[in-house]
Amino acid sequence: MHASGFGRSGKGFTLIELVVVIAIVGILAAVALPRFIAMQTQARAAKTQAMFGAVRSAAVLAHAGCLANVGGTCTPTGGSVNMEGAIINMVNGYPAANVATTTPGGIILAVQINPTADAVTVGVVGNSVTIDTNGGTAPNCRVTYSEAAAVNISPVIVVDVSGC
Repeated sequence: MHASGFGRSGKGFTLIELVVVIAIVGILAAVALPRFIAMQTQARAAKTQAMFGAVRSAAVLAHAGCLANVGGTCTPTGGSVNMEGAIINMVNGYPAANVATTTPGGIILAVQINPTADAVTVGVVGNSVTIDTNGGTAPNCRVTYSEAAAVNISPVIVVDVSGC
């Protein structure tokens, strides 16, 4: 007779051991899942904030190129500026509200956004471009770029991360 009692050979797990392991895994999953979902929300908000910074930077760089009249084709009220080989159409000294990703373009080309690769949806509403982060709740996970209303007036760039 074996020392364990009922002829058990010591291989495998008992039913109670399996139930305890499954219960522990279930508890860990219940704790980890909300944190994982919160991380997705934080990641979308961070991505939208980064897109906001990129739009602001591209607008200022294009404006500086226009003020310096790089290429001799930019005027205070319009024209275009060359940014790394891409022709950016300008309105009042800042990039136009244009969603083209090929030259000539506007703010989307200046920022070098690729809607498919960057997982964003871009659109035009009047003189504004909207950039929605995919996975968020539109229009509450968005960057909005509104063209400069007049010469020497900066464009209005707004970020909303309340629905990311």
